[in-house]
Amino acid sequence: MPEYLIAFNDEWVGDHTDEELREKSRVLKPLIAEMKALGVLIFTGGLDDAAPVFSVDASTGTPLFTDGPFAETKEHLGGFAVVDVADEDAARLWAGKIATACGWPQEVHRFQPHPEQ
Repeated sequence: MPEYLIAFNDEWVGDHTDEELREKSRVLKPLIAEMKALGVLIFTGGLDDAAPVFSVDASTGTPLFTDGPFAETKEHLGGFAVVDVADEDAARLWAGKIATACGWPQEVHRFQPHPEQ
């Protein structure tokens, strides 16, 4: 089955109180449990905005690490889920459920098929 990345841009989230985020988490927990029970959820997680971000470029043959993402990038990934579902319709279904539970938009990207598939 194809795998899809369902992700959100952290800038889409807006400002929320700790209580509002706890409520969103309360709503998301049963959805995540449902996705696990049905075997469609591979992984989900939010990114730690307090942790350092760095880039690595090995085009010279030696990895060069630099602070931060690309300087030109104003948007950044806030969190994501990777799902293994039958088709695009199923990916849309789960992305819609996640967007509804979170209250902010999601993007859906299909991964390239594995060579053995």
